[in-house]
Amino acid sequence: MEPVRHVAEICVGRAVLFGSLAIILLMVAFSFDPVLAFKCGAITTLLMSAILTFKALQAHAVPPRRTEAWIYLDERWRPSCERSNRMFSTVLREVYALFARTTLIAACGFFASSLLLDLLGVQPFAFAAH
Repeated sequence: MEPVRHVAEICVGRAVLFGSLAIILLMVAFSFDPVLAFKCGAITTLLMSAILTFKALQAHAVPPRRTEAWIYLDERWRPSCERSNRMFSTVLREVYALFARTTLIAACGFFASSLLLDLLGVQPFAFAAH
């Protein structure tokens, strides 16, 4: 099942990478206020973690043929019976859960950074008008 896990990690990892890119761009947009930027990053990363957790919980309900991992998987590694379908779904669930945990840790880090900057009294940057 290692080839299945590898393909699933690539597929889910790519989706998380694009989501992270969007979150980083959103944080850069709020970079004039570091506290707000980290809060925004924390909330959106927490949302991504919730979506990944939902996908992990629903992995057994989705037929393997309807997943992105199925498309990229070599023909000989595709599940062909009920037992292999369950194993495929279990691997997908584990991969989704791994990425959900990782993004949850990142969200907690963003919240902690936001709180630390707020406690230190970091103010929004003021733009000087000349």
